Amino acid sequence: MDIKQQLIEKLEKKEAKIAILGMGYVGLPLAVVFAEAGFDVTGIDPIQEKVDLINRGESYILDVPTEKIKKLVNDQKLHATSDFSVISDMDAVSICVPTPLRKTGDPDLSFIIDATESLSEYMHSGMVVVLESSTYPGTTREMVLPRLVDCCNFKVGEDFFLAFSPERVDPGRTDWTTINTPKVIGGITEDCSEVSSVWYAQALEKVVPVSSTEVAEMAKLLENTFRMINIGLVNELAIMCDRLKVDVWEVIEAAATKPFGFMKFTPGPGLGGHCIPIDPLYLSWKLKSLNYNARFIELASEINTNMPRFLVGKIQDALNNAGKPVKGSTVLVLGAAYKPDIDDIRESPALDVIHLLEQKGANVNYHDPYVSHIHHEEWEMESIVDLNKGLETADCVVIVTNHTIYNYEEILANSKLIVDSRNALGESGRKNPKVVRL
Repeated sequence: MDIKQQLIEKLEKKEAKIAILGMGYVGLPLAVVFAEAGFDVTGIDPIQEKVDLINRGESYILDVPTEKIKKLVNDQKLHATSDFSVISDMDAVSICVPTPLRKTGDPDLSFIIDATESLSEYMHSGMVVVLESSTYPGTTREMVLPRLVDCCNFKVGEDFFLAFSPERVDPGRTDWTTINTPKVIGGITEDCSEVSSVWYAQALEKVVPVSSTEVAEMAKLLENTFRMINIGLVNELAIMCDRLKVDVWEVIEAAATKPFGFMKFTPGPGLGGHCIPIDPLYLSWKLKSLNYNARFIELASEINTNMPRFLVGKIQDALNNAGKPVKGSTVLVLGAAYKPDIDDIRESPALDVIHLLEQKGANVNYHDPYVSHIHHEEWEMESIVDLNKGLETADCVVIVTNHTIYNYEEILANSKLIVDSRNALGESGRKNPKVVRL
């Protein structure tokens, strides 16, 4: 039996040992899914606090209940470490590390490089490695593969197997999760695709093999570019409707009655999260090296990036119409997370809105039932505790994140002035003179 068949047999019998590099919003849920499927899973993360929490059976991610972690730890199916040397005993490794953008707009692949180099120190024959971190087409072949080949002179597709499988985590969702969201997998070779697909099929409901790592990488960018551009379109529509004195929310609802040829997107204060504001720019950056300008991506990014400023302009106008300047006014921002009902503030437009208001001299507070503390670059802020008092004392309340836990009738009743960037108040705010909508 050759190396490939031996590994497939171990995977199908769930005797293979699994390692997940990076125990964040992608890595921890994936580790749980593999562990619940019967694999022995080791989470590897350089942040000791995460390691300690997992080993105590505690979760630090809302989508993963502590009860699940505790049971898997007690059953000895899941544990965590910061020691990369455990890879020597692993059969399958998934790389789930962050891939942010630098301030200059180019990809920061340092986490992938560090993870791959740490992995290469403990590589052995008969391993399968899958990169899940979102990146530009070519990363797996051009950046990961050479580092793994050079370490031991192994041949990909024979001695070890390498693939890319884009993560599709949408924090806060309960209908589509890691286990039932179809999993695209593309290998460096056909054998790499086969081995990787066999591995993931042991824990996930549906695996979708594709012909190459580049196809899998590009598919991920298409998914998020599609959303980014359509959100950019409705954000620009909101700006145009504002100029035309037309209700953008009514326009969108009317268009959404068409049963074909239209997909509903809604405007907002900007883009947030780990994917949509970032991933398309990886593609744009890559294309520049090929002397091609990804115009749709660049334009949508420009529109979406400027939405926090547009919202602050609406706040300034609302206060002005109430006879108050921004400088010295107390503004309460409702919601710091980038989307409803989660605690994730990565790339959240609320951060820009708060910063811009403070630059204009406003006294800014925020409230978020899921985010008690913000530490962003050089500033920190604590969520206010008494929401009703905050509403009553604020000169202007700004709804940035429409958490469903909020009682919007009470917010409307207890506020002097509201700028609603999410249409959270719906019909109640539509004709209310103290409500300004995006």
